[in-house]
Amino acid sequence: MSYNDRFIRASRKEHVDRVPVWYMRQAGRYDPEYRKIKEKYSLLEICRQPELAAEVTMMPVRKLGVDAAILYSDIMNPVASIGVDFDIVQNIGPVIHNPVRSAADVERLKPIDVEGDLGHILETIRILDRELDVPLITFAGAPFTIASYLIEGKPSKNYLRTKALMYSEPEVWHKLMGKLGDMVIAYLRAHMAAGGKAFQLFDSWVGALTPGDFRQFVLPTVERIFAELSDLPQPKIYFPGVSSGELLPELTKLQADMIGLDWRISIPEGRRRLGGTFAVQGNLDPVVLTAPESVIEQYAKQIIDEGIQQPGFVFNLGHGLFPEASLDKLKHLTEYIHSYSAEAIAAQDRKGSSDHVTINR
Repeated sequence: MSYNDRFIRASRKEHVDRVPVWYMRQAGRYDPEYRKIKEKYSLLEICRQPELAAEVTMMPVRKLGVDAAILYSDIMNPVASIGVDFDIVQNIGPVIHNPVRSAADVERLKPIDVEGDLGHILETIRILDRELDVPLITFAGAPFTIASYLIEGKPSKNYLRTKALMYSEPEVWHKLMGKLGDMVIAYLRAHMAAGGKAFQLFDSWVGALTPGDFRQFVLPTVERIFAELSDLPQPKIYFPGVSSGELLPELTKLQADMIGLDWRISIPEGRRRLGGTFAVQGNLDPVVLTAPESVIEQYAKQIIDEGIQQPGFVFNLGHGLFPEASLDKLKHLTEYIHSYSAEAIAAQDRKGSSDHVTINR
């Protein structure tokens, strides 16, 4: 079986013959086949059945032709192992039955037992390692984003309780960050040992912070996660979520390979703010997928043209797919990314070769 490693090579800033692409939330409700599965099983029930979770993970690879799979799971799965009782409620999201709001609440959180409590997720990864012909990306929620759910008790728009704890009881906050950091490190290390080929740390809501607050209250734990996993050979991605452009200059010392950009910042500006250190992925506004295919192509072309100016680019969305997205438009977009980028990179290579010949005459 041939193996498509373009995603791995791009993440290491190596040359590729076309831009690789995958989509956040690519195994999701835009797919009618997945919606039928969700009529029978909840998200957490699917996650507890490795064969089914593996099948859902592989569906977009088969249907869309993307260059990487991302594990079908949820960022909340590991918190069950540390003593948090939660449900994923339709049209709401994670709902926490025992919110974490005090020093005592933080103290009761126990160390994660990945093998004992989350062996079904590791088994899903092992199945996918055998079955896939593209790399499997696994993931974890970053400590701030997880903390925002644990403290608020459900999704929030203003993170009032979260920021109040951060500002009012910094010692409790840092203790919580430390415990969640330990959880993430153990969880992702187990993923890579089970066969994961890359991982992404999702920090979907950290863009709600100022750069100063991010630097003081969150970045040390994010840096520790990547530092403690730096011995792993697999590519490592940090996605600082939506509205995170102002945070990018804070990330220059991160021991990661790739940074995900949201759609509010251009690829060249994102690279500039990151100091040119990392490969980048992004950053189509998911809502563009509601437009006609010709308009989607215009937006994709601009992103590809900007992305291939330097080595290390993976096409993605600036956030996750939403249920109203069209499967047919996603297929068309994937085909367009592959075909147009192959032509653009070939032209770029020819120009580089011609320039090289001219210089050496």
